[in-house]
Amino acid sequence: MIDMTDFILESSAFKNGKEIPRKYGYKNSNINPPLKIKGIPQKTKSLVLIMDDPDAMGAVGKIWVHWVIWNIEPTITEIKENSIPNGAIQGKTDFGEIGYGGPAPPDKEHTYIFKLYALDTTLNLKTSSTKIQVEESMKNHIIAETKLTGKYAP
Repeated sequence: MIDMTDFILESSAFKNGKEIPRKYGYKNSNINPPLKIKGIPQKTKSLVLIMDDPDAMGAVGKIWVHWVIWNIEPTITEIKENSIPNGAIQGKTDFGEIGYGGPAPPDKEHTYIFKLYALDTTLNLKTSSTKIQVEESMKNHIIAETKLTGKYAP
């Protein structure tokens, strides 16, 4: 296993564990925040990003999937606000949509987790694929992972 301390995901819009600005919320502009990627392991063939809300378990009975994006080139060090990297593929969220679905807690402040995975392969999946399908095809291919968390209240 690779030392994960060098593999970092961060955002210029919010610090790890802090509040995600309103404009990134589902009911506001619903655009993805800018993300910076550092320390991508050398043998990485592609990156996968999954954003979900484990706190939704209490409100809707499951971890709510907000964004699934895969086959991100390992040369990408930044995902700009309101954009996806060329060649990357977005999957289906629990909003029933393809692409980013911002924070939308129904009850109280929730924590949102952006999980970034470095893989030793690219994934052969359709655009409409779900987080479960992506996680299934990532099995045994994860070289490193890192995460960024943010909070958002209704």
